[in-house]
Amino acid sequence: MVNRLSIPEPYSAGIFLSYRCTSTCKHCLYACSPRWPDHWISEDDATQVLAQLAALMRGKVSHPGRVGVNDGLHFTGGEPFLSFELLLRLVGVARRVGIPTIFVETNGFWCRDDATTLDWLHALQAAGLHGILISANPFILEQIPFERTKRAVRISHQVFGSNAIVYQRFFYEQFCGMGLTGTLAFEKYVQQSGHALQYVELLASGRVPYRLAHLFHHSPARRFYGASCRHELLRDWHVHVDSYCNYLPGFCGGLSLGDARQLDALCRDGVDLDALPVLRALLHDLRDMYELGLEHGYREKESGYISKCHLCLDVRRHLARHGEFAELQPRELYEHLEEG
Repeated sequence: MVNRLSIPEPYSAGIFLSYRCTSTCKHCLYACSPRWPDHWISEDDATQVLAQLAALMRGKVSHPGRVGVNDGLHFTGGEPFLSFELLLRLVGVARRVGIPTIFVETNGFWCRDDATTLDWLHALQAAGLHGILISANPFILEQIPFERTKRAVRISHQVFGSNAIVYQRFFYEQFCGMGLTGTLAFEKYVQQSGHALQYVELLASGRVPYRLAHLFHHSPARRFYGASCRHELLRDWHVHVDSYCNYLPGFCGGLSLGDARQLDALCRDGVDLDALPVLRALLHDLRDMYELGLEHGYREKESGYISKCHLCLDVRRHLARHGEFAELQPRELYEHLEEG
């Protein structure tokens, strides 16, 4: 078994300003909510990370300034607009260090009136922001009045043109067609338009296995033996750096490859897997991960698992509570999975 993991140089990434959010979405990969500590990435830490990302991205972005879901650098969370002044400063930092494409993700909670929405977007554009992604789906709709989402979309298109992305556009148009205002509980949405859930891009990790497991088929742990997470751990696109400077592979919340302030060294030297048994197991076989859990008192869920990510996450949650594993960061994530 390999003893060292070589980390590829990323060409697109996201920076979490915080895990704190206005919403507690049932599908959130990172278990964000208002209950998280009021902890935000520092400007100094973000500057270190952004400077290294800029150097690694240089020459790898086909169309600088053009926003795509998996292109360039996005500021995210949590909800980045909860700290607008920090967001504004970090957009300026990203521009100065040479990030080729910069956008922000938001749930649009802050779009309470046209004037403020327009002012804030113009300020971000002047600081160097190229575009915006506005979230629209049945889980956001539970907690964000739809008129705010519509305002965010309308004014973002006015400011950023085609660099304003609605994700997912299908649900935005469906909600418009339904004439919705205010919020709508997920259960009521299912009653009215449950057939449309086939279009939700649900990754079976994060809160999904704990809040939406009834939507999926369940299998015993052995069903996932022989599978590994090598592809997820070694991807070089849409990786994330959280507000604690953990370098998170892909969408694997709560699993850190190391300190992103030392990103150059991580990519150059890799990480020692002898000191990171969870990562070592995931690179090889989910059975190894399961057996690592058994060694520390984990017991298989009688109801089974909806995906290999569910098995991995449930074992990691147990290990985070009953052991000391440097790669299981931030530990707080494992305490927020069943909210919502």
